[in-house]
Amino acid sequence: MKAKYLDRVAASQRAELYYELHPGSPSAVRRPKLCVRSGIWVALLGRSLRDGIAGFGPTVEAALRAFDAQYLNSLRQPTPASALERAA
Repeated sequence: MKAKYLDRVAASQRAELYYELHPGSPSAVRRPKLCVRSGIWVALLGRSLRDGIAGFGPTVEAALRAFDAQYLNSLRQPTPASALERAA
């Protein structure tokens, strides 16, 4: 077997363990795509970094934790329209 394949299997297992340990987390519910870019793990929900929600980290778990934080942060941020409505 190739090393990249084994790395993918190990990453998938680590992600599944994270999901089991954090069953209500955004990453466990939404299951973002995991990949490695320049040695950094990326957990991405969406078509691109620009349009989606992403978490970055040196490990799968760190990327998923960062994704969870970004996901929850995006829910808390008011949209410009709602902020204007409250001011009126």
